[in-house]
Amino acid sequence: MSDAMEETRTATAPQPMNYDVVVVGGGLGGLYALHRLRALGLTVRVFEAGSGVGGTWFWNRYPGARCDVESMEYSYSFSDDLQQDWVWPERYGTQPEILRYINHVADRFDLRRDIQLNSRVTSALFDPDVGRWTLKTEGGDVVSARFCVMASGNLSTPRVPDFKGLASFRGQWYHSGLWPHQGVDFSGQRVAVIGTGSSGVQMIPLIAAQADHLTVFQRTANFSLPARNGPLDSEKERCHKEQYPARRRAALDTPFGIAGHPAPTQSALQATEDERQRAYDAKWAEGGSISFLYAYTDLLLDKASNDTASEYVRQKIRGIVRSPAVAEILAPKDHPIGTKRLCLDTNYYETYNRNNVSLVDVKNDPIVEITPSGLRTASTEHGPFDAIVFATGFDAMTGALREIDVRVQGGAALADEWQAGPRTYLGLMVAGFPNMFVVTGPGSPSVKTQMILAIEQHTDWIADCLAHLRAHGFSRIEAAAPAQDAWVQHVNQVADSTLYPLANSWYVGANIPGKPRVFMPYVGGFAGYKQKCDAVAGNGYEGFMLTP
Repeated sequence: MSDAMEETRTATAPQPMNYDVVVVGGGLGGLYALHRLRALGLTVRVFEAGSGVGGTWFWNRYPGARCDVESMEYSYSFSDDLQQDWVWPERYGTQPEILRYINHVADRFDLRRDIQLNSRVTSALFDPDVGRWTLKTEGGDVVSARFCVMASGNLSTPRVPDFKGLASFRGQWYHSGLWPHQGVDFSGQRVAVIGTGSSGVQMIPLIAAQADHLTVFQRTANFSLPARNGPLDSEKERCHKEQYPARRRAALDTPFGIAGHPAPTQSALQATEDERQRAYDAKWAEGGSISFLYAYTDLLLDKASNDTASEYVRQKIRGIVRSPAVAEILAPKDHPIGTKRLCLDTNYYETYNRNNVSLVDVKNDPIVEITPSGLRTASTEHGPFDAIVFATGFDAMTGALREIDVRVQGGAALADEWQAGPRTYLGLMVAGFPNMFVVTGPGSPSVKTQMILAIEQHTDWIADCLAHLRAHGFSRIEAAAPAQDAWVQHVNQVADSTLYPLANSWYVGANIPGKPRVFMPYVGGFAGYKQKCDAVAGNGYEGFMLTP
């Protein structure tokens, strides 16, 4: 199956460089795919749009950018030497520290020699006659590969709202996912932040501490829990590293891919009010989202149970924020806690007690346009502002793939096939697109798990699949349409058995105007999902069509 790489290309009509596998994306998924597939003896080339590796951690450099999974868990498990050697300074890793870790991995495993930076892939075309993908970049590179692995990321396509008048704004504007690498100094400035999702929750306290005045424009209130971040205790680190192999194995048997949280044993409704108060108080003091959602068995399954947790957090917000009117705007009432991405913060709600912070409810008074000096809502002119920050999120899970013209020769583009919503088999392949794998694609647990664990599980499955194809003389694999249809139905049935569909979240593409409302991640739990993937492979790649 190995192809020899051509040595030269003509200047007038570039001939494609030939590889066994081309990987799109140089983030955590792309790096591990390169490491794992190269170990099989395959020729692999990674194409990354950015000027450095790191994916979402390369682009998202806004103030306060930090992972919401604890550092000791949010790391690769494939090398015990790596996880023993690396020292995380804090309970939750900051963007600079995570990017430093990713660059260390790239150097430690000699990955850079097979990565091409500043190379945004614009098209991928499969020729069924020769069984190869041809990919082109913005810079004019042309490459050919038997297999294509899309590791373009779940949160890698920033969404800048198409506000009328944005071009007329005389100040500076920024997006959390396209933050200037040199940073931004807001000292003495009047700043507007639009959006209060995870990015907004993290950056707002830091911008407020620096700016002369900060105005926050909130469309949707989101639940946020205290992170309780701090320096990583050396004794805790030592114990964790001692138990790393066991903890990594245990994580495979959990819903969220994170070990160390005892499974709950009763419904919230089986506990007395006093028992619930004590349980939630303990979780609030501990910090972290997984721990809180693990307080009871049915917080994501039963609305009445969830109401107890939702109201607990709303009461906490009312107790922290001194203005009753502001507290009510910040207290979410339109979705059950945990059905949208649960934010973690440091002094987020406390920030609204500052004299230099204002909150505008744009759900009831929507933004109409950006003006040269600020912005206008339906009722009020706001400003003047020196800077506007968009913390408006991403075209999640499908945006990066839809931006590439992916198609089979003579067929429709992937973006057209997904016009009514993404359809995959296991989140790993798409029917009608042979030899193209997707890492943590829609229809897999992806963003509902510890992402690095999900990346390793998918990449290991793909690597084992390619080894199987080579060992048994197959050159092509494709998801069968009936298997894909059954999987999509299963993903939706599982989601419908939970409270997730009650939220208008980016899990269903609600933050992108015109995007079809389809629940994208698989919420049946990581452990159950992995068992299904293993069973499919064990049954000769059931649901896939393999061609000699």
